Amino acid sequence: MIYLRKAQDRGHANHGWLDSYHTFSFANYYDPQFMGFSALRVINEDVIAAGQGFGTHPHKDMEILTYVLSGVIEHQDSMGNKEQIPAGEFQIMSAGTGVQHSEYNGSSSEPLHLYQIWIIPDKAGIEPRYEQRRFDEVHGRQLVLSPDAREGSLKVFQDMTLSRWALGAAEQQRVEVAAGRHIWIQVVKGTISVNGQQATTSDALAIQDEPVLELVADSDAEILLFDLPPV
Repeated sequence: MIYLRKAQDRGHANHGWLDSYHTFSFANYYDPQFMGFSALRVINEDVIAAGQGFGTHPHKDMEILTYVLSGVIEHQDSMGNKEQIPAGEFQIMSAGTGVQHSEYNGSSSEPLHLYQIWIIPDKAGIEPRYEQRRFDEVHGRQLVLSPDAREGSLKVFQDMTLSRWALGAAEQQRVEVAAGRHIWIQVVKGTISVNGQQATTSDALAIQDEPVLELVADSDAEILLFDLPPV
């Protein structure tokens, strides 16, 4: 089964300084059909105006992943981290027993475009931690998150992996899916087809009971592929 989550069907909130699209129920957007997917709880695509951002606020018992598409984030947290996260970098923070942080657009003139993704951890009460990384530009698959930080990936406290795929126009790839696993594909840019189902920039595909995925790039494309545990 493959379900297409069209970009324009997501929840949307425009606060002037923040233009945000919510894949799953978040803040004032509520849809009981879209409360999450396996361990995924939040996928927000945000554009934050120059010099604006989120003031200090708390989190607890959540793995929070940020992927910067353009611009730069200024991050500061109660663990003592004060970092800049430029375009192309991933950041993960385990909120665990509790952490406070702020996130601002580090530019005074350019907007900031990012994905923020919340993953439910496989256990509560983790000691808070912070990591960020720029991965080398590669063609094909690149492992970004894994529970054992293998292949230079960032660690996540959940039985899942996240791979970033960069595909050239007309390129085909085959992905085998272990029995019972759930797959979420978020299209960062371009257009792809998965087992004949087409999705384009900011669309997503929720996939279950598909043992093999045939990926075909209809244009140069980048996707995030989450391999997630059974519900």
